[in-house]
Amino acid sequence: MSVHDAVTTTGPGVASLVDVTTRDPIDRDWVARAVQLIQADANRSADTHLLTVPLTGCPGVDLYLKDESTHPTGSLKHRLARSLLLYALCNGQLGPGMTVVEASSGSTAISEAYFARMLGLPFVAVMAQSTSAEKIALIEREGGRCHLVADPSTVYDEAARIARECGGLYVDQFSHAERATDWRGNNNIAESIFAQMSQEPHPVPRWIVVGAGTGGTSATIGRYVRYRAVPTQICVVDPEGSAFLPAWRGDDGGRAHPSRIEGIGRPRVEPSFIGTVVDRMMGVPDAASIAAMRFLRERTGLAAGASTGTALYGALRLACELHQAGEAGSIVSLVCDRGERYDTTYGSDAWLERQAIDIDPYAAVLAAAWDSGEWLG
Repeated sequence: MSVHDAVTTTGPGVASLVDVTTRDPIDRDWVARAVQLIQADANRSADTHLLTVPLTGCPGVDLYLKDESTHPTGSLKHRLARSLLLYALCNGQLGPGMTVVEASSGSTAISEAYFARMLGLPFVAVMAQSTSAEKIALIEREGGRCHLVADPSTVYDEAARIARECGGLYVDQFSHAERATDWRGNNNIAESIFAQMSQEPHPVPRWIVVGAGTGGTSATIGRYVRYRAVPTQICVVDPEGSAFLPAWRGDDGGRAHPSRIEGIGRPRVEPSFIGTVVDRMMGVPDAASIAAMRFLRERTGLAAGASTGTALYGALRLACELHQAGEAGSIVSLVCDRGERYDTTYGSDAWLERQAIDIDPYAAVLAAAWDSGEWLG
């Protein structure tokens, strides 16, 4: 802290000394270099593909999946991590030598570890012990350190404690996701979807279907469609036990618990979840999410995680509703991350057996929807 004396006049012929206090600033040259490094990474990265998914049972309904798994760190969270680190840098919160700390179920931590290493900063991810071993290995590969906790509800306080004690920055994706991303455009995911849809048969989607982890993606897309005055509706799919769906429908009495579907669903309603821009919410059983993840790979060869399965299950239900009403249109959802991150969990029959998860009934629902446009769920 530096203090400078200044003379100010308080009245006719009266002078007094006041202290003008300035805070030692974070090295602006370092910040400028850090911002340039992150922007250069974005400049090197092509946009993600918008894939067509043929639904033989729903003629006239076109389904698209935006493949966010092709980002350098393999998930939708690459966009978020880039925005969060830029937000911290440009708000004067992050400087040279500081430890970056995050509470994360895995994918955000992988992406933040990537950017922290790019900036030469230590990174610590605070995660539940149940996080897949594959995700932990990916964080460590990016130079991060994993701090595992037994109770997932404590990740927020534990991350804040670690950052406080080491003089680092708790990024807090759950509070900052909706404000760190420019929802008006600037090549965000919503603007990208609409640009890529512009030459399709139904360029304005009837529905965009996403899950909610931080809530940032649904907040960005929900605000964007209102800003652009298009009639696209937002459907948020929510896994078992998550707090988002009960809160959205006004039922806060139920007890939420940590989700078994990594990346989406939360035991509390996160600050970045903006329920007023969500048009519909749909609860999806965990077994249905995993069945849909496996079904997608069988039918298309796309290997994605279970959060993608959650969204696909919801998208197929909406496609069947449009088909049965005799309506046409397009539906867009996301491939959130890569399937190999879950080989020892959702991809393992032994893991499903230990979790007492039976996906067979939902496989039949998915096949009927895909092949005949009939929703059996």
